[in-house]
Amino acid sequence: MLKILELFGGIGSPRIALRNIGIPVKSIDYVEIDLKAVKSYNAMFAKELPYKTQSVVGWDLKPDILIHGSPCQDFSIAGLQKGADPGTETRSSLMWETIRIIQQMGAWKPRIVIWENVKNVLSKHMIHNFNGYLRKMEKLGYANSFEVLDSREFGLPQARERVFTISCLDGTHFDFTDLIRTPMRDIKEFMSDYREEHIVTQPSMLSLIDGTSKSTFNGRVEVIKDYCTTITTKQMRSPNSGVIEVPEGYRYLTELECWRLQGYADADYYNALSVHPGQEGKLNGALYKQAGNSIPVTIFESIFRKILLGEVVEIHEKQLSVI
Repeated sequence: MLKILELFGGIGSPRIALRNIGIPVKSIDYVEIDLKAVKSYNAMFAKELPYKTQSVVGWDLKPDILIHGSPCQDFSIAGLQKGADPGTETRSSLMWETIRIIQQMGAWKPRIVIWENVKNVLSKHMIHNFNGYLRKMEKLGYANSFEVLDSREFGLPQARERVFTISCLDGTHFDFTDLIRTPMRDIKEFMSDYREEHIVTQPSMLSLIDGTSKSTFNGRVEVIKDYCTTITTKQMRSPNSGVIEVPEGYRYLTELECWRLQGYADADYYNALSVHPGQEGKLNGALYKQAGNSIPVTIFESIFRKILLGEVVEIHEKQLSVI
């Protein structure tokens, strides 16, 4: 049975992906400090002993694959871009805790480490943190490969570009070009019933939709056509995931739609809803936040299919180069 470690585990998208492709898996631990996310995770995996809220600091166990999606706020364009320099104590600097955890494992190390973060980690202001991470992983014996992957290439009608870094202990450089990519599905397949509270009524948001806002910070909210923009932790703000035109005007994506657009099954959502019912007549902030902080399940499915099942797509250009 595959043993994984989920650091900054959120609501468990890598484990959901492994379940979806039929890989028996044991999460030897799941590390997440957000109590509400932990409750949702436990609701989705209720057949096991419950996991507890815990910090990544001071953690120690030995998995086959380590997955971490350290906090992105201080890398993100939408955030303050404080970066993640060691000793700064920003949220994103917790990425160095992953390095420390691997170091303290001694001679035994996870054979694969996967790190996901925002595209802005490659910007001129943040690249030194990213390169520092790669150098430290190389010193630990890993061969690193990274690529910007977009959810739309993996079936989900969501424009979400994220950097995936895969580090292999056996010296292999992971080749992203032959990952199985799937056509983007029709966004109508992801739509659900909406309620009155999903209708946009705030004048500030309406002005961002029609373009009359005088805000200089990402001053427009897109009307969703073929795909939404990046699922965020909140809907009533700019930037957000976009809005849908309806007879009443415009509405926000529902909580269920956001979970679907991250690749979760409805059963996963309703398990989380059972422990976070929210308040009647209000948007469910906990479930929006958990979707916005998650990693698209379908991207993990494709990565794990290649790593564990050897399933790849043949690249025509590679075939031509051999002729």
